[in-house]
Amino acid sequence: MSFNVLLFASYAEAIGSSSITIDLPAGSTVAQVLAAVRARTSHALPPRPLIAVNSEFADDSHVVSAGDEVAIIPPVAGG
Repeated sequence: MSFNVLLFASYAEAIGSSSITIDLPAGSTVAQVLAAVRARTSHALPPRPLIAVNSEFADDSHVVSAGDEVAIIPPVAGG
């Protein structure tokens, strides 16, 4: 199954794009999406990004479906 992954900040810089298409088997989870993105770069990426699926926050066990939009947002700090 195929879906679009939106990348922000250090993830976009490491991959060289603000979005990519990922193909994974049906029943794949957010954790597997993150692993597939990390496999596309040799750069170290933040370990605990925020993940949104179709504009709603999701945890690592959330199952993604074909056509879903997954956004990976690295941790941010401010003050």
